Amino acid sequence: MLTRLKDSTPKTLLLGGAALFSVFPLLSMLSAALQPQGSSPAGFSIPTNPQWHNFVDAWDVANITTLMKSSIILVVGVVPVAVLIASMAAYAIAQLRIPFGKVFFLLLLLGLTLPYEIVVVPLYYEMQSLGLLNTRLGLILPLIGLNMPFAVFWMRTHFMSVPAELSESSAIDGAGPWQAFRRIQLPLAIPAIASLAVLMFLSTWNQFLLAIVLIDDPNKRTMAGALQGFVGAHSTDVVLLNAGALLIMAPTILVFLAFQRYFIQAMLAGAVKG
Repeated sequence: MLTRLKDSTPKTLLLGGAALFSVFPLLSMLSAALQPQGSSPAGFSIPTNPQWHNFVDAWDVANITTLMKSSIILVVGVVPVAVLIASMAAYAIAQLRIPFGKVFFLLLLLGLTLPYEIVVVPLYYEMQSLGLLNTRLGLILPLIGLNMPFAVFWMRTHFMSVPAELSESSAIDGAGPWQAFRRIQLPLAIPAIASLAVLMFLSTWNQFLLAIVLIDDPNKRTMAGALQGFVGAHSTDVVLLNAGALLIMAPTILVFLAFQRYFIQAMLAGAVKG
């Protein structure tokens, strides 16, 4: 018993240090957000008189209600469609062994090497020619396409770990590829799909560059745009700046905490298979 305790102590200390390193910046921001407006908090300090109304003021100043609705519309338009397309494509490449599947997959891998900054200008002129500039659809479609390389790579990793005998057994029972995908493969892929959906949610919710370039109306952008407008209005008010930043970060933190177990399941699935 003592030996086990001694062996686990370094791991516990390491995990505790990593957790503290991750949480301390948030605690520092929270302490700064609770200070009186107009002050200049330096470092971490526990406020003696917390000013909780700072969050209400930051919410109103940054117009977070409107931008939250816009971000929700973008997330609903991007995440389900992209996850479905990526799952079908990855299933076809990994399980159905479609012709030129490896070629398609290599082309998608090349897409992982392209940063958003390279494709911004071509995307701008393409959306302009389609008449989709300053529309949410003009942002949803590029985000779906740009998420495909990583999404297909993520789902292919899962489908490659599924035994081929399952597909063969379903074929013997008379199930076609679509039925096998819908009734067998998708239920098994729930952890991978859920974790991918969370990652795409975070990417879409925090999207800043494409939202600024493709949409002129600030009310149609993402929540990340709220921070830009807030800084422009209160560039010297550190208190409201921290309060606004925490409000913008809160939905992503809550979503990640709610679905973190799916990340663990998806990560352990490949390790157990190996």
